[in-house]
Amino acid sequence: MQLLIPAILYLLGSCCLWGTQAWQYKSVLMVPNGGPWGLWGHKQFCPRSYAKGFQLKVQPFQGFWLFGDDTALNGVRLHCMDGTVIESSLGWWGNWTEAQLCSSNKLVSFSLRVERWWYLGDNTAVNNVRFAYSNRTNLEGWGLSGGHFGPWSSNGTSGAICGLQTKMEEPQGMWDDTALNDMRVFCCE
Repeated sequence: MQLLIPAILYLLGSCCLWGTQAWQYKSVLMVPNGGPWGLWGHKQFCPRSYAKGFQLKVQPFQGFWLFGDDTALNGVRLHCMDGTVIESSLGWWGNWTEAQLCSSNKLVSFSLRVERWWYLGDNTAVNNVRFAYSNRTNLEGWGLSGGHFGPWSSNGTSGAICGLQTKMEEPQGMWDDTALNDMRVFCCE
């Protein structure tokens, strides 16, 4: 009986999840300037559609390090063409900005604004993100201005962005927090 209950739960769970798998992505887009801290969260995908916009979770400037610990970017959401909103790992701080959407175009590449590491300083890692659309327009998020934008990711071999994964540092207690450190996105056909 003890072995039967887990088997039944597994079968019920698997039958209820049919059709909810992510479609197969064809390429992973990355940038070389992400921060070094944290762990990669779960991969999240639009259900059989592409991303048409994004939203950022941003902690406003907290002041000088002795008076407040800045983390800057704490999350990225992708808004899918079918109305679904997806996100990977999130930091504890900040609020969501208004969504930036382009109803008829898809996201195809991205770039991160990253502050370099400061020895004995208040590190923030990723401060902002910008995306390029399939119609060749770029849209910059409403993040913070610390650091510099690095190079653009390549475009997917075909298709457009359909998923994301973020690298997030957990809260460090009395030590310096950085929150979002890196991001990679997935392209589907």
